[in-house]
Amino acid sequence: MSEVEGTVLGHRDGHGFVRRDDNEPDIYLSPQEMRAVLHRDRVRVRVVRYDRKGRPEGRVLDIVERRKSPIIGRLLHENGIWLVAPEDRRYGQDILIPKNATANATVGQVVAIELTETPSMYSQPVGRVTEVLGEIDDPGMEIEIAVRKYEVPHRFSPETLAQAAALPDRIRPADKRHRIDLTDVPLVTIDGEDARDFDDAVYCEPLKRGRGKTGFEGWRLVVAIADVSHYVKPGEPLDEDAYGRATSVYFPRRVIPMLPEKLSNGLCSLNPDEERLCMVCDMLVSKGGEIEAYQFFPAVMRSHARLTYTEVAAVLANTRGSEAQRRVDLVPHLLNLHEVYRALLKHRGTRGAVDFESTETQIVCDDNGRIEKIVPRTRTEAHRLIEEAMLAANVCAAEFIAVHKHPVLYRVHEGPTPEKRLTLQNYLRTLGLGFSLSDEPKPSELQAIAQATKDRVDAMQIHSMLLRSMQQAIYTATNSGHFGLAYEAYAHFTSPIRRYPDLLVHRVIKALLHGKRYHLASAAIEEDVPVKPGRKGGKAPGKPAISAHEGELWEAAGAHCSANERRADEASRDVEAWLKCRFMRDHLGEEYSGTVSAATSFGVFVTLDELYVEGLVHITELGGEYFRFDEARQELRGERTGVRYAVGSRVRVQVSRVDLDGRKIDFRMVREGDTEQLLQRGRKPVPATQALKEVQAKDRAAKSARAKAVAKRSAVAGKATRAGKTARAHKGR
Repeated sequence: MSEVEGTVLGHRDGHGFVRRDDNEPDIYLSPQEMRAVLHRDRVRVRVVRYDRKGRPEGRVLDIVERRKSPIIGRLLHENGIWLVAPEDRRYGQDILIPKNATANATVGQVVAIELTETPSMYSQPVGRVTEVLGEIDDPGMEIEIAVRKYEVPHRFSPETLAQAAALPDRIRPADKRHRIDLTDVPLVTIDGEDARDFDDAVYCEPLKRGRGKTGFEGWRLVVAIADVSHYVKPGEPLDEDAYGRATSVYFPRRVIPMLPEKLSNGLCSLNPDEERLCMVCDMLVSKGGEIEAYQFFPAVMRSHARLTYTEVAAVLANTRGSEAQRRVDLVPHLLNLHEVYRALLKHRGTRGAVDFESTETQIVCDDNGRIEKIVPRTRTEAHRLIEEAMLAANVCAAEFIAVHKHPVLYRVHEGPTPEKRLTLQNYLRTLGLGFSLSDEPKPSELQAIAQATKDRVDAMQIHSMLLRSMQQAIYTATNSGHFGLAYEAYAHFTSPIRRYPDLLVHRVIKALLHGKRYHLASAAIEEDVPVKPGRKGGKAPGKPAISAHEGELWEAAGAHCSANERRADEASRDVEAWLKCRFMRDHLGEEYSGTVSAATSFGVFVTLDELYVEGLVHITELGGEYFRFDEARQELRGERTGVRYAVGSRVRVQVSRVDLDGRKIDFRMVREGDTEQLLQRGRKPVPATQALKEVQAKDRAAKSARAKAVAKRSAVAGKATRAGKTARAHKGR
């Protein structure tokens, strides 16, 4: 059997998998094999067998590298034994703590530990407390846990803080050299009410050149982006920390920024009425929404207003209203922005870009960091206006760099894989929809399906399947286009304050503007690179040689940024899930209407209408019959009654259980007459407070049982260790 290396991915149920370095299918590890390893260890395994479905099962041969990151968990003391139950259940084992290694932490506190003894087949891991985070109910504790659990860098190095502190508070005359002065152009920022860093500003004016059919009629659209690259130089501490983070991480009420606050909220933020350095994408957009020409240049700007989406939407809806009167000088410019947006949107439809409407939610927290309410996030014309302006600048950046054959990190979004295309095709066929997909689907095909089905009762279900058919967007030096947006080349240029790939794009554009090339291993170096203006149909200069080493560096940077983007998303989702579980513990026993958001072989997930919280109705809660999962239709169907639960189905559920540690919410299906039947039996529905006490009692019982099991295993392990030592001693004689 073959031997491979990979990373262990633990499962909360005790087993695990090895994610192979060669990207082949994961290898299953039994609970017994997992006893000697921990989640995220690097191992070498041998495939020993295949199951009935052809999936490989392995045996651990060697531990290549132990994960040295701290483990976060709750400190427990049961039956005289100190132990830490990891917050991340994928570790699968509790860690024993010697009584002199608790760092004065008290029972129930959240702590960080490092291992002093690794696990084996016969013994549990042992560790010591290195940091006491506090009580589980402390405000913001869920964020403190998440940043450590997912290893999100949350402290800047002393060198980075010193470098940031040494930067000037305002831009200096020397900083303005070789820059175009745009301080008189009424650029404005448009962001959410709670935004603190402003990295993009926009301006638009109508433009007419020439006469007749050869003339140009359209708009001049200016997108100014904070010039972070002026302050963050390659190889310096600021750059090293920014690369390590790769992105800012957004939590409810808190942000872990990519750059220190002096830059993210100060020098680089396009604050109103303050001069700022920027990189500009100046575009000519035709009446049909096509970008006819563009140019990039460094500039100095001054934001004429800090506007919110709500304000701009109000102005566009009523140009004589109170908001318009407050911004009377800016109203004509906002109307110009709205006109160019409508043209760009029209061209998006011509390209066939995929555009699904989905409901996004916003968590509103109280002063203690607990959820107060969850509300739908409304997307207005102002949101879409800024989105289209940013898309236009990003696609120009990608085209400009591609024309000059310079390596960069593209934002790539590939179309459906053959397997996903077939699944989607079968699903549409089961619904009786007469849509066919080509062997290599185009974005316009998916968009056509979305448009044709948007008024159906099951539109949500269909659009969900369309979204699932597409692959995840990544950063890579290999340009494969952006399927969803229907662009041949696309790169992120508009958010260098919070995304490292955008910072790299700025550096490449600057290098090209100066006739240079930017190398990741060093800085930009002199080369003769003829810079051509951005005009559609222009010929590209000759392709310069790119060394294999340089290409590998760019690909490695893309993989790093993609991985950190996923890490940030996982940490954010973990915090939101914790907050929602904490929120729902106050609603135990209550009933709500909801919609099935996903169907699986083990049950259905339901999103509540009023609270926008998702939970699982396990298949055992669906009734006293056998349910079969139909993968093609993405539904559960009862064999006796024929009742179906598919995405989009309307249901009534009761909150039955909340697992705060596991970030899980369980519902039970409520049917008509349930309440009456309970009353007839002389039983009353369980009040929420009583249900909460029952949950807490079960939690305490489970922890006690786990502590007893730990003590028993420790005793057995101790005997095995002593027996082993005795045997070795006799053998030595």
